[in-house]
Amino acid sequence: MADGRTNSIDPSDIARDDWVERRLPAGAQPYARLARLDRPIGTWLLLLPCWWGLGFAIAAGGVEPAPIHLWYAVLFAVGALVMRGAGCTWNDIVDRDIDGKVARTATRPIPSGAVSTKQALAFLVALCLIGLGVLVQFNMTAIWVGIAALALVCCYPFMKRITYFPQAWLGLTFNWGVNVAWTAVTGELHPLQLVLYAAGFFWTMGYDTIYAHQDKEDDALIGVKSTALKFGDGTRPWIAGFYLALVGLLIAAALLGGLGWGVWPFLALAFAHLAWQVKTVDFDDVKNCLKHFRGNRDFGLLVAAAMAAGAVTA
Repeated sequence: MADGRTNSIDPSDIARDDWVERRLPAGAQPYARLARLDRPIGTWLLLLPCWWGLGFAIAAGGVEPAPIHLWYAVLFAVGALVMRGAGCTWNDIVDRDIDGKVARTATRPIPSGAVSTKQALAFLVALCLIGLGVLVQFNMTAIWVGIAALALVCCYPFMKRITYFPQAWLGLTFNWGVNVAWTAVTGELHPLQLVLYAAGFFWTMGYDTIYAHQDKEDDALIGVKSTALKFGDGTRPWIAGFYLALVGLLIAAALLGGLGWGVWPFLALAFAHLAWQVKTVDFDDVKNCLKHFRGNRDFGLLVAAAMAAGAVTA
């Protein structure tokens, strides 16, 4: 998953004269691009379910809030940054031939020749080792739950070749942090965490379908599948359905988890944001799709605040 093209004139999804070009040494720039450090929205979307799970586990798991949980929040931020970079690197390795045929992705480090496949693999290993260093700060249950996510990450790049629903696989992958956070706090798995995990799944189905509409013309030409192509002009009701499922599951999680009254004002704001997305997204406007896709960071932050407030007021 990338962050979209930068403008309607240059089809490349790599911005020029940004902080990467201005501040990083020339040799480091392709690796920063490979890890998508220049486009942080993907890191936010990977991190926020971790923060959701952290607040939810404290409240629903009956755990007293403690300074260690703030440290966990920092560890999740570092882990999300590194593992998002690893996921993007792996995706670009697998998609190197496809990316070279698409104007938006042809200038990425691997298809452009700025980074060789062997160099990208070495970079991937380095990022994974850093991620492992973060993961081992948690308890053994959380460590094994985190390691289990690698199977999802490894398979994701292949999904768009075999199904019109790669967004579903991404939903399973990007929201796995809920499970890691829950087990990091409580030390065990529990059905309650699956309610919040399912909410995240439908969130991803919505926002990544919006994202996929940026690439639907290129995807159709090269034979890559997506929900954007599957739903076509009927996408809006599907987005509304995904977001209604998300709303229902978040409400269920708050009620079943016994979260305090502080959860509701933030959830109300988050739900209003979803309604704005459904009403105003233009699936034929690349810039509009990108704007709404990026807006999900704000939605995710509101839900994270809701979980934290629910934990404090429980």
